Amino acid sequence: MLSLYAVLIGFLLDMLFGDPDFKLHPIRVIGMLIKKTETVIRQVFPKNKMWELLGGTLMTIFVCFICFASVFIFLKYAYHFNIFFGLICESIFCWLFTATKSLKTESMKVYSQLKKGNIEGARKAVSMIVGRDTERLDEDGIIKAAVETVAENTSDGVIAPLIYIFIGGAPLGALYKAVNTMDSMLGYKNEKYLYFGKIPAKMDDVFNFIPARVTAMFMVCASFLAGLDGKNAWRIYLRDRRKHASPNAAQTESVCAGALRIRLAGDAVYFGKVYKKEFIGDDLRPIDPEDIIKAGRLMYVTALLMMFVFGGIKLCTVLIM
Repeated sequence: MLSLYAVLIGFLLDMLFGDPDFKLHPIRVIGMLIKKTETVIRQVFPKNKMWELLGGTLMTIFVCFICFASVFIFLKYAYHFNIFFGLICESIFCWLFTATKSLKTESMKVYSQLKKGNIEGARKAVSMIVGRDTERLDEDGIIKAAVETVAENTSDGVIAPLIYIFIGGAPLGALYKAVNTMDSMLGYKNEKYLYFGKIPAKMDDVFNFIPARVTAMFMVCASFLAGLDGKNAWRIYLRDRRKHASPNAAQTESVCAGALRIRLAGDAVYFGKVYKKEFIGDDLRPIDPEDIIKAGRLMYVTALLMMFVFGGIKLCTVLIM
């Protein structure tokens, strides 16, 4: 029951206050650990394909172990000291491992700049939440980038960490965030990370394989509840869910594209290089800044629906046992 209380309190704190910005935020600490570990490994290992692949593998194991073990040990002693102190600590971890309100807030910064007619400001705002080059994006490209990142991160930043927390509490949530952060920092197919970041990227694919599909199902249901086109969301999901280099990204993007009745994806530029991508969804209507708001609403309803279902399952499991 304590684990259930912690995830519910953490989710409520996230919905109310968003992600706080402070130096020792767990995700920042994980990022610093990744950077330091990468620096040490690159200094020790020779620079060739085999050693970079081995170095990336060792770094993945080390970072995952440290993140899981540190949170597990900390909470063990926190609960041993006082049960309510332990609950508070785990609730805070659960809060900091999810990003529902923050994702909505950051996407709304893009919307705000677009409504002001400030394309440069919108490009800068969207560059804070996407990995692609944004310098030459037009208004439609900016909107698409914002909607796509909200759709994809509905799984990566909201539902997936909540699923792992429901299963294994904050320690398993920390392990997931370690894998996800490594992928965001190292999972690029460029000269520097093609081999060093290969294992972190594959690990992220594995960790998100089931959550991405679970999220897609919740998103389809949420489409009806959010006043969007649920039938089209399901149709586009069945047709376009595999139209991405990642085995997971198109799962939620396809649902969002169908629910909004717009076309997403297509070619994108990363580090000055054009990457060919298939389109996701049908161009049933012109894309509009309001689609950013609709994508955020879909994310919120999906998260609330997931919490209701998984919370009920967790409660029933605890009561039966």
